Amino acid sequence: QVQLVESGGGLVQAGGSLRLSCAASGRTFSSYTMGWFRQAPGKERKFVAAISWSGGSTYYADSVKGRFTISRDNAKNTVYLQMNSLKPEDTALYYCAASLGGSSYYTVHEYDYWGQGTQVTVSS
Repeated sequence: QVQLVESGGGLVQAGGSLRLSCAASGRTFSSYTMGWFRQAPGKERKFVAAISWSGGSTYYADSVKGRFTISRDNAKNTVYLQMNSLKPEDTALYYCAASLGGSSYYTVHEYDYWGQGTQVTVSS
């Protein structure tokens, strides 16, 4: 069992930056692929970024590539999402998720555990 708690969301102007954190409970954090998804009001939850258990592989949605960076610290049971050059269209509720494996890291159904989300609002 893994519990995930996101933090770091907030209100920021376009062009600004935020860093999201996701703290995980449990001793097997390093076994999980970790992902970030986001969901805007009235829209489906979408993939943002993912990182392999070792941190050696990272994956990004085209919409955030070059602006967002995912990283993890297995000693601290934490995964991060550094978001730069934020745009109003990045506004959403951001979720952290953990997956025991599989190649479909970009799909919601691949993930076994989810956090409650942290709100990111980017003003124009």
